[in-house]
Amino acid sequence: MDKLRFAKIGTVLIYAVLTILAIISLIPLYWVFTTAIQQPNEVQVMPPKFIPSVITQYLPLRLSGDAEGAQTLVDGALESLRLLFRRTNIVRWFLNSTLIAITATFGVLVFDSMAAFSFAKKQFPGRDVLFWIMISTMMIPGQVMLVPMFMVVRELGIVNTPWAILLPQLSMVFGVFLLRQFMGTIPSELIEAARIDGAGELSIYWRIIVPLAKPGLATLGILTFTSSWNSFLWPLIAVQRSEWFTLPVGLKTLQDQNLVNYGLLMSGAAVAAIPMIIVFLSFQKYFIKGLTLGGVKG
Repeated sequence: MDKLRFAKIGTVLIYAVLTILAIISLIPLYWVFTTAIQQPNEVQVMPPKFIPSVITQYLPLRLSGDAEGAQTLVDGALESLRLLFRRTNIVRWFLNSTLIAITATFGVLVFDSMAAFSFAKKQFPGRDVLFWIMISTMMIPGQVMLVPMFMVVRELGIVNTPWAILLPQLSMVFGVFLLRQFMGTIPSELIEAARIDGAGELSIYWRIIVPLAKPGLATLGILTFTSSWNSFLWPLIAVQRSEWFTLPVGLKTLQDQNLVNYGLLMSGAAVAAIPMIIVFLSFQKYFIKGLTLGGVKG
């Protein structure tokens, strides 16, 4: 009984510590969203207000019959968002980032999964050597590749176009590695049975490998979408025209122009964070499963 009681106490303590750490990690995100809806005169108040007045005062004002005061609070809370959408190209930047991130994610899932299938389930001369040569490129810092990539896109004549941002993101060595590890856990007997039944390689890939690799693909999809959405340095180098800025680059120019308007900056950061939150919450089950199953077999 004592051992069981100590085990329960230990479990409770672990969950308590994890809960506290989770709350601490979410404070910056909470601060972004609350600053975005603070009144203009509250943003730089010291000490800062942890809860915006629109949350604490709106309902009491409505209940007391002061509809005008309540509406004034709402108007003040939305002022930063109004400025963001009226005075900046936030909608265009958002659409650019969305289109590039979705296309890059689709490209990575298709090309990396095909390469991973070949490395995991097909036998050909030099397979392992080629795989490890490819993996060794992950040790090269990304900053070192910026100049060669810029020279390539310049020779292709696509500088200052979305293609300059998109093309280098259509495949990832890490994606091949992740999916190869995951596909290694798929029984080879299923593939051999499909070949005996007359299925071709493309049919095996689409009907057997892809359905069984959904957790790994979801994991890679989340990582790729997040990486592409948050990419800053390469889009900044590849594109100098404002209409083709992605959201991170656009927010940086917004920061340069509005150094003291924290409400406006936090509103932009909140808009940029919302898609990431939606994507992760939608696919978190596959994300966690993919990370755990991918390391079972190497």
